[in-house]
Amino acid sequence: MILTILIKDLKIFFSDKKGVLVTFLLPILLITLFAFSFGGIGGSSSASKPIMLLVSDVDNSIDSKAVIANLDSLVGVTLIHKSVAEAEDLVRKGKYVGVLIFEKGFQDSINAGNELPMELKYDATREIEMGMLQGVLMQNLMSSVGEKAVKAKMNNYFDSNFSGTSESVKEKVFNDMDSGDSEMSGMMSGDGMGLKMTSIIKESSKRGNLGLIQAVAGTAIMMLLFSIAGIGGGLLDEKESGTLKRLLYSPLKPTDILFGKMGAALVLSILQLVVMFVFSWLALGLPIFTDLPSLILMILATAFAVSSFGIFLVSIAKTRQQLNGYSTIIIMLMSAIGGSMIPLFVMPAIMQKIAVISVNYWGIQGFYDIFWRNLPLTDILPKMGVLVAFGLVISFISVRLFKKNVLKMV
Repeated sequence: MILTILIKDLKIFFSDKKGVLVTFLLPILLITLFAFSFGGIGGSSSASKPIMLLVSDVDNSIDSKAVIANLDSLVGVTLIHKSVAEAEDLVRKGKYVGVLIFEKGFQDSINAGNELPMELKYDATREIEMGMLQGVLMQNLMSSVGEKAVKAKMNNYFDSNFSGTSESVKEKVFNDMDSGDSEMSGMMSGDGMGLKMTSIIKESSKRGNLGLIQAVAGTAIMMLLFSIAGIGGGLLDEKESGTLKRLLYSPLKPTDILFGKMGAALVLSILQLVVMFVFSWLALGLPIFTDLPSLILMILATAFAVSSFGIFLVSIAKTRQQLNGYSTIIIMLMSAIGGSMIPLFVMPAIMQKIAVISVNYWGIQGFYDIFWRNLPLTDILPKMGVLVAFGLVISFISVRLFKKNVLKMV
């Protein structure tokens, strides 16, 4: 008897092809995605993309040029020359990981054995790249100017404490210096040559916490996608109950029905996003009033893209069960790829490129521009434009699929 029930339930399960698809395909897709994200696939055989680093040579001296040329020869780093103002603006907008600035007096500091006037200003959202970059830079800076700077510092030490010491004695001390914990050995190890690291975006009361922005924006868009898929599913329920057929007998056009549903989804999307951001302001301290016009426009653009996507899911599904299967797979993948589940800065370069196909990516980056980078509206408009264009294209496709798939089944 138990075996009979077991066999019956297995037959029922495997007869639902969409259910089987979700059960087995979704975990496989997510495992593959996470493996790519954390370097588990092709990590040893594929060449990593060089880090694009801006460089500004204010000193413009022989030594600064030599150091830059040495860094530019590295396999893992590609240098792009820009002025300080232009470079800082590009990093602030998230275009590059950082800018290495050789300030005025770099060569004089090497000759005098003083601390080198150079600074690496970086984008805090790309900390993993910065950690890799810092080690590479320090190692090669030491090899480029280390010995010259240390000798100059040692000479200063002798002149200050042992005036009149001959050059031969200085050279012998320099060659015989061991690695003990002394001030002199500190000079030999290159102390004072530390690279100054500065986040290009300063923390302030008008700027949101980086982790909070990621949590709010990423979660809000992912949950909104699920909500809109459920709202759009009401159209399939109406088809199954016969309500859709009665609506089609009325003077309404099929597109009127579809866009009516999309309008309702749009209103609910806007309302859900507003509630989420107001809650984040009241409970978590997210500064939503820093740039209210940009926030309102980004909410509208995101809501439009998401609501059109919800109607698209309804258009490709013939039953509620199919909608549940499609929406789960597509939304989970879009959320993982776009940065809702995994912050983009921990992903490899190839995954960051793939992310641009996701609605989540453009929405999250737009909210980053508002709350973290504090960019003006003119710099955020392109991301809003992508979301609106996505919504228009998906709406056009949805109309055609709705007529083909849904209406024929009525």
